[in-house]
Amino acid sequence: MSAVSQDTAVNTGRIARTFIYLLLLLFALFYLLPLYVMVVNSLKPLSEVTGGNMMALPQTWTLEAWKSAWSTAQIGVSPTGLEPYFLNSILMVVPAVAISTVIGALNGYVLTKWRFRYDTIVFGLMLFSCFIPFQIVLIPMAMVLGKLGLAGTVPGLVLVHVVYGIGFTTLYYRNYYATFPTELVRAAQIDGAGFFRIFWRILLPISGPITVVSVIWQFTNIWNDFLFGVSFGGTSQPMTAALNNLVQSSTGVKEYNVHFAGAIIAALPTLFVYIVAGRYFVRGLMAGSVKG
Repeated sequence: MSAVSQDTAVNTGRIARTFIYLLLLLFALFYLLPLYVMVVNSLKPLSEVTGGNMMALPQTWTLEAWKSAWSTAQIGVSPTGLEPYFLNSILMVVPAVAISTVIGALNGYVLTKWRFRYDTIVFGLMLFSCFIPFQIVLIPMAMVLGKLGLAGTVPGLVLVHVVYGIGFTTLYYRNYYATFPTELVRAAQIDGAGFFRIFWRILLPISGPITVVSVIWQFTNIWNDFLFGVSFGGTSQPMTAALNNLVQSSTGVKEYNVHFAGAIIAALPTLFVYIVAGRYFVRGLMAGSVKG
């Protein structure tokens, strides 16, 4: 190939990459447009939101909408701000994510390294639980929580999300551990290592990528859940239910700036988790996609 042909190919490649990057940038801007509208209008007084251009930058910058969304003004029998519900979400999400992740890791360990009769049927049933709609389990779950005395409490919400999340975490860890050589586990057994020692010393140290996947998936699903929170939360409802209460509490003119601020506040924890650990999410999923 001549030098002219090589230069032409290089230039063509550069033009193609530039076009692709510009197209991706356009899609990214279009995708982020709703977030821009929310952020900009949450920093405006209500008069600018209702009587001006929602795409324009604020003429008067203010955080009053954020303060109103976070405050605990009392209307009727329930507070309208997000502050008292934030702790409920934290107390619900942290133990639910931790417990479901640990149980999923143990299940994946057993289903790949300690095979037993009908283990594929057990895994199939757990996999089937991933496809059960939320609405189907509302009545039986309400009955169970009532019998256990956990209805309308944070521990009840923790139990609901742990039960519903075990199928997903088991799937992740099972596929991930299936790629790990079983011979190492057998060698550890010959050396006298028991069930939990093998799990703690051999499998758990290499489980970082899939643990990140499990934590991000569970954290996002549990934090953003609305149906279970409204149905079983009672006086211990999470942030998503509080956000709905915030919108419904507006009388007369809708306070869109407050609603935008509340939505951003409710989304900040999941956004933070993805910013910190999002780059490991796809890496962890791909790590368990080779076998299983």
